Amino acid sequence: MKPAIKTPDPHDIVREIAESTHTDEETVSNLYAETLDEYRRSANIFDYLPLLAAKRVRERLQRH
Repeated sequence: MKPAIKTPDPHDIVREIAESTHTDEETVSNLYAETLDEYRRSANIFDYLPLLAAKRVRERLQRH
């Protein structure tokens, strides 16, 4: 039996992105939720969506 993939805690993801991009947590939380929803609509495999969404939000905030 394969070990289950541990899904990162969304609060930890949001907090880390907020700290590393100097953006308030509410803004990051909203962007993260929107991005995760976008990915979920077209995904066939959901295991890595939190990581992909976090990467996309971080990149988006670092561009500004």
